[in-house]
Amino acid sequence: MMAQTKYKIGEFSRLGRVTVRTLRHYEKIGLLKPGIVDMWTGYRYYSPEQLQKLLSIVQLKQLGFSLAEITELYENDTHYPDIGALESKIKTCEEELQLLKSRHSQLKNLVAAQRKRIDMEKIFFDSLPSIIVAYNRTILPSYDALGQHLVTVVAPEMARLGCECPEPGYCFTVETAKEYKAENFEIEYCEKVKSAKKDSDIVKFKTLPEFPTAICMKVYGPYTKLRESYIELFAEIAKMGYEIADAPRACYVDGIWNQENPDKWLTIIQVPVRNASV
Repeated sequence: MMAQTKYKIGEFSRLGRVTVRTLRHYEKIGLLKPGIVDMWTGYRYYSPEQLQKLLSIVQLKQLGFSLAEITELYENDTHYPDIGALESKIKTCEEELQLLKSRHSQLKNLVAAQRKRIDMEKIFFDSLPSIIVAYNRTILPSYDALGQHLVTVVAPEMARLGCECPEPGYCFTVETAKEYKAENFEIEYCEKVKSAKKDSDIVKFKTLPEFPTAICMKVYGPYTKLRESYIELFAEIAKMGYEIADAPRACYVDGIWNQENPDKWLTIIQVPVRNASV
């Protein structure tokens, strides 16, 4: 006579794709007790028939039946729910689906509202007062080269000339080329100073006029985002019925000098404007 197959709890766990902890819980609530518990060792053994029951429990759980519902099924000598129970579960699924659809719609509306709020905060009006600036004109292969140019060329020269920069600091760049260039940008770097010093070959001085109205945009991220941000802002300016009155400025608030992560860099594009109908 062949010995009856029996599985230790670890093997049974592996075959049924459930944890030993889960099996112990099923035993505790009376849903699936081991076929044999060795009174001397405490080892638990399960039969092949119990493996079929375990697989049925797993399937019922996947269909949305609670352990209490599954336990009741087996207490009633039923190994599978009847049509009425299945139809009831279908109705519950439909109700949950409607709830999820409603939640999905509400979440999308909330995201849209948040994006609208962020967009409103991103673009704002400001005024640009008349200021004295030290400026340097140069050609850079990309905006990424700006930081190194300022540190190694402009800053030492401004220090040599005795420039004093009031707090809070204010610096920006203006593109000076008469046409768009994808590389080798012609830029003018400007930084607000308390007073003009004697011009040098590297740094010169001038007074900028006041602009009562400027439309500005906050741009978070590396300087490669500036090009598309300019396009977006220019479109908004036209929509609002304004026209550009002077060269747009890229004002650097946070950059590599105080933020290692480029995603946290903050540049504010400032565009002096006037009403297009005037």
